[in-house]
Amino acid sequence: MRGGTGWVQRQSEVLFWLCFSDGFELYGVDRCGFTSPELKDIEFSRSFFYNKLELFRFTSSLGKFVGYTELGIKQADYFNSQTAYIQAMKAQKETYCLPSVGIDYSNALTKSAEPYVTIYSESPSGGQNAMLTCAAYSFYPKTIKVSWLRDGQEITSGVTSTEELPDGDWYYQIHSNLEYHREMFWSSSDGSGPVLMV
Repeated sequence: MRGGTGWVQRQSEVLFWLCFSDGFELYGVDRCGFTSPELKDIEFSRSFFYNKLELFRFTSSLGKFVGYTELGIKQADYFNSQTAYIQAMKAQKETYCLPSVGIDYSNALTKSAEPYVTIYSESPSGGQNAMLTCAAYSFYPKTIKVSWLRDGQEITSGVTSTEELPDGDWYYQIHSNLEYHREMFWSSSDGSGPVLMV
């Protein structure tokens, strides 16, 4: 039987596979899911797949394998009977996940990036209303508030905003629009127009 083996590590996930000449694939995925870098908030799982169908899985929260197919149930029963192997799987949460999650958390999730902001105006032809648009790009974390101010007071009428949109590289963007009448735009007490606060 001709085939190959290999593994790929991505952040807190490891994929290992066996490929056979007849096109069938048996592979496993180790995952570390977490909500904080604390051990109590980390879950280790190992899943086994055959041609994209998950057969059985170990999770540290259950402390055992669970089967999802007829073959997977038999495999889960077998591995659950191997006490030393189950103990080794339970230890993966602390020996594999905890250090990996700590690195991921400190290198990515505790960082922040200030937004890059552009403002531009759009004037419809023949109309009285115009639109100011603020686009904030490349910020992290996701939470941000975009406000329009006039004379130090927040403007809420005529304001529309998008949700925070993922850029696909851990950064986000948001767009906020302020619709205004041209004669109202420059009528503030100090002669200036609206002010944007990001």
